[in-house]
Amino acid sequence: MPNASETEKIVNTARIAFAQWKEKTIAERIPYISALRKAIVKNLDTIAAVIKEDTGKVDVEVLNSDVLPSLELIKYYEKQAPKILAPQKKKISFLFFNHDAYLEYKPLGVVLIIVPWNCPLQLSVVPLVSALLAGNAVILKPSELTPRSGDLMRTLCHEAGMPNDLVQVVPGGKEVGEALIQAGPDKIFFTGSFEAGKNIMAQAANNMTPVVLELGGKDPMIVFEDADIDRAAEAVVYGAFAHAGQLCVSIERLYVQESIFDRFVSRVVNRMATVRVGTTSESDLGPVISSAQIERIEDQIHDARTKGATFLNDPMQQGSLLYPLALTNVNHGMKLLCEETFGPLLPIMPFKTEEEAIALANDSPYGLNASVWSRDLKKAKRVVSRLETGNAYINDVIKNIGNPHLPFGGVKKSGFGKYHGPEGLRAFSIETAVMINKSKGKREINWFPYTAELAKTVRGLITVLYAGLPLREKIKIFLRIRRFMKTLQ
Repeated sequence: MPNASETEKIVNTARIAFAQWKEKTIAERIPYISALRKAIVKNLDTIAAVIKEDTGKVDVEVLNSDVLPSLELIKYYEKQAPKILAPQKKKISFLFFNHDAYLEYKPLGVVLIIVPWNCPLQLSVVPLVSALLAGNAVILKPSELTPRSGDLMRTLCHEAGMPNDLVQVVPGGKEVGEALIQAGPDKIFFTGSFEAGKNIMAQAANNMTPVVLELGGKDPMIVFEDADIDRAAEAVVYGAFAHAGQLCVSIERLYVQESIFDRFVSRVVNRMATVRVGTTSESDLGPVISSAQIERIEDQIHDARTKGATFLNDPMQQGSLLYPLALTNVNHGMKLLCEETFGPLLPIMPFKTEEEAIALANDSPYGLNASVWSRDLKKAKRVVSRLETGNAYINDVIKNIGNPHLPFGGVKKSGFGKYHGPEGLRAFSIETAVMINKSKGKREINWFPYTAELAKTVRGLITVLYAGLPLREKIKIFLRIRRFMKTLQ
């Protein structure tokens, strides 16, 4: 594990690499990103094997949740980055009639990316590519639970021909992350739990280091009586139990309209019984990552049982394999409805009205993603507009996080800041607002000396711009202002 002096050296080394990388144009950076995309495709079998060994994901889950979103984002930014990071012309108001205005985007410096264990490729590649295209150097700290995935990223970057020290992969646990933060990077991108994010934010505050925090979720799914019941039931089982429920966008709360509650829940439970739990290529659901995570899940199960929840199937466990479990007669006083689970538990509650569904969904400290199901798109959109969430999906689950065109990020305890989309690329840039005064006069109206005539002119300007005067009065005042302005030439 690197000590304080070693982590300072890592950051300084990154600054040296940054000094050369920032001088490259976006067009010159893109070929390195394209090479990374090709390296990922070329090494699909190795990537699948490494991530499967590190996380317990089954093959299809690796391809769907790690590889596809990574490649899709790279392809999007290869095409769009020059336009996104180009200077953006802005409009001006009447007060600045003789000005031009624009925004420009410049590199930040050294970006520290702290990666979670659950999607180690996607949640490395997406911020890595964004930071590099914006002109930054990167220090990547993988989770200590997925060390081989960190080695994999190092290999892929090397194969892509990245310049020396532009991307440094630094393994280790919490202490390494803290040491790297103290060494003073120029931005931190963190994906993980709320508690860890809060600690990182506190440490970053010492150096006023800006952070993007993509934290936990307690994502609700609302199913109205007019939804496609069969499709929604399939979606629930996938959304709640993919990767054993260990996705930040997993469905962790299910709300079903009362009129279809029994029928819908029966469909869900029957479909759960067919989910194949194991570690083979034919398995649907793999293991839970660690004993600590299993203990967290067991604690929520115990809490629900003692508070009167009904178990719709028997809890089953084989080592680190936990079988999907659904519960009803639950309420928001139970841990599994107010704390992030990150496991294969599905609490289900009925609701009567649209208002009640919205209130239940918003009754959470988290706000990362949500799913609303109805054939009435007008109603579904209306509900989404009232949900306290950074992201939402209508008539589907989870994979909206893979749309590179849309920014992704949470609210409340789910964090802040965006990645993906134009906003995600600009998040790794210094945004500078620039104005150009094209006047050739000797003075401006706001410059010294202050005189009574100047005060009268400014009063007239305020009146004509903001008082809603008749046109004749406006023209009269404008003519007086014009005469005064000529005295400044």
